[in-house]
Amino acid sequence: MQQVQLAIELVELGARIQVLESETELSRARLLKLYKEVRGNSPPRGMLPFSTDWFVTWLPNIHSSLFYNFYLQLTLVHGCQRMDGFVKAYRMYLEQMQLDGAEPVLGLTRAWTLLRFFESELLELMPCQSCGGRFVVHAHTPGQDFVCGICAPPSRAGTARRAFEGHHGERILPAAGLKVSGPAVGSPADVSGHIRGLSASRP
Repeated sequence: MQQVQLAIELVELGARIQVLESETELSRARLLKLYKEVRGNSPPRGMLPFSTDWFVTWLPNIHSSLFYNFYLQLTLVHGCQRMDGFVKAYRMYLEQMQLDGAEPVLGLTRAWTLLRFFESELLELMPCQSCGGRFVVHAHTPGQDFVCGICAPPSRAGTARRAFEGHHGERILPAAGLKVSGPAVGSPADVSGHIRGLSASRP
C-alpha cells in the first residue's frame, strides 16, 4: 500500500498523527498537511492510550476481540500484509457495527494500540470455556477456567448491558453462520457469535 494512500485512509478512519508517523515514512510536515486536507482541521494533541487494562474491561473487550479476530482472519487466512489487513479489519469492524445496529466502541487509534500490544506480547487471545470464542486477555492469563464477559458479564455491566441488548427473537449471525435464539442483532450474544465463527475458521 502506497505511503500517501495509507496515510489518507488512516486519517479518514480517525488515526492520530502519532499513528501516521509510526506507520509511514512521510515527514511530519507532509502528514500534518495531509491531515488538514482530509479532516479540515489540525490533529488533536496529547498522548496515545498506553494501558492494556482498557482492552480487558467488559464492553471494550467484546469490541476489541471482534476487531482482532477480523485482523487475524485477514492476515493469517487471506494473506493480507500487516497494515493492509489492519485497515481492512477496522473497516469490517465498522461495517459489522452498522449491520448490528451497535455503536462502535473501538476507535482507530485504540485498534492500532491493540495491535501493538499484541505484537509486544502484552495481550493474547484466549478461548472462552463456555462459548468457544477467543477473547483479548492480558498475556499469561491462566486459561483453564476462563469465561468471557459475554457468557459471564460483570454486575457493573448492568445499565450498559441492557442498553446493548435489544428485543428477543430468532436471527442469523452473519459472521458465524449460526441461527440462534436470544437478544437481537447488536447484542453481546451477536458479537460472541461473530467471534466464534471467526475463531473456528482459523487453523
